[in-house]
Amino acid sequence: MPKPENVIPHQIKPGEVKNPKGRPKGSKNRSTIVKKWLETKERVHNPITNKYQRLSQADIMTLALISKARKGDVLAFKELMDSAYGKIAVKTELTGRDGKDFIPDFDEKTLADPVEAQRVYLQVILGNNIENDEQ
Repeated sequence: MPKPENVIPHQIKPGEVKNPKGRPKGSKNRSTIVKKWLETKERVHNPITNKYQRLSQADIMTLALISKARKGDVLAFKELMDSAYGKIAVKTELTGRDGKDFIPDFDEKTLADPVEAQRVYLQVILGNNIENDEQ
């Protein structure tokens, strides 16, 4: 833990500004600006309904992605599926050479002794081919 006498001189005092040229108060961050423009509406032809409609920029971009996917663009299709249904979670199961779990369940005794925990872990990784020096 740092000593208070080393920390206190470097703390910001009330009214003190450490970054005077930083972002001005009230200015908008990038995500706020992007959201504003994505919500901006425009009258365009909707290729799905075949009508002119007032659509947001996000809607127009989604329709463009749908159009690309319908023409066979696999990446556009993947993006649409991920947006609509979520990304597919890939589970990886690790097993050792013997088919048992790669990372063992440690008992309390093993967890209390870091050297023993490391020995057991290495035994699993190396397929029980290490010797205990203490035996």
